[in-house]
Amino acid sequence: MRDLKRRLLDMVADDLAGIEKELHAHLRPHLDLVQETAGHLLFSGGKRFRPLLMVLCARLCGYEGDSDHKFSTAFEYIHAATLLHDDVVDGGTLRRGRPAAHKVYGGATTVLVGDFLLARALSIGADTGKLKVIQVLSQVTEDMAQGEIHQLMRKGHLELTEDEYMDVIRRKTAVLIQGACRVGAIIADADEHLERALGDYGLHVGLAFQMADDLLDYTAETAALGKIVGADLREGKITLPLIAARHQAEPEVRKRMDEMIGNPSFSEDAFFGLVEELSRCGGIDYTRNRAEEHIRAAKKALGVFEPSETKDILNHVADFALARKA
Repeated sequence: MRDLKRRLLDMVADDLAGIEKELHAHLRPHLDLVQETAGHLLFSGGKRFRPLLMVLCARLCGYEGDSDHKFSTAFEYIHAATLLHDDVVDGGTLRRGRPAAHKVYGGATTVLVGDFLLARALSIGADTGKLKVIQVLSQVTEDMAQGEIHQLMRKGHLELTEDEYMDVIRRKTAVLIQGACRVGAIIADADEHLERALGDYGLHVGLAFQMADDLLDYTAETAALGKIVGADLREGKITLPLIAARHQAEPEVRKRMDEMIGNPSFSEDAFFGLVEELSRCGGIDYTRNRAEEHIRAAKKALGVFEPSETKDILNHVADFALARKA
């Protein structure tokens, strides 16, 4: 994975630098407090995964303009806004290894700064001069809000099904990545079949990305993850590793799992015991296998494009979405 990450970073270094420059240039709040609060999260080491995908998809479709890095910032602003809001809703304490913004600036300020970032994203989308881009950004924002509300409604519900879980992660995570890929095609004036192919690629990468994230909540270390390991479980979020393991677990094991879900103050030893049970009952492997299926589907979607360096990079990005350790 380290070799993959290093190779990928070398390939996209110029794009990442361009995106970073535009994120600073186009934030432009009226108040210093907005700049400080937004910057607390925005410039704390994010991967820029979503804007990078927009830039790469535009290039794959033959984009010839010079505003791709600027337009791509809309997706990072939306992503940052949802993280700011989520941490307030969930009471999260750490984000990217730092205190969550609401712990530093308060919940009210953090929510309003998130609102500002959503508006900023729409303004940048309008700068493309393409109504379809605004439609994509608006639909993505609606879907993400509904996905988070759905997850909030189902917190702690032990009988959450895999189908329901998939609908939640499609809305809360995958649609933003899918939207970034589609907008890349739209700003390049690509044919609709190419836009659809990149939308499919983004959807499958996004689903795998969230499944990998859910696995990391059980398998990563806090220092690497940048937030407290087991945080999703403490918040009552039922994710696929647990859904799959509960389905296979013997009644007494399932009972222990359920008791932990209902007790957010579980000990570290209890948590690592649960991780062992999830592994033994197949929840970890099942989730990884399902994520791998989506990576294969994402790569298949790129089959309509001729071989190129950009296509190779997008295949590497798909692999990284699952192989990452944070």
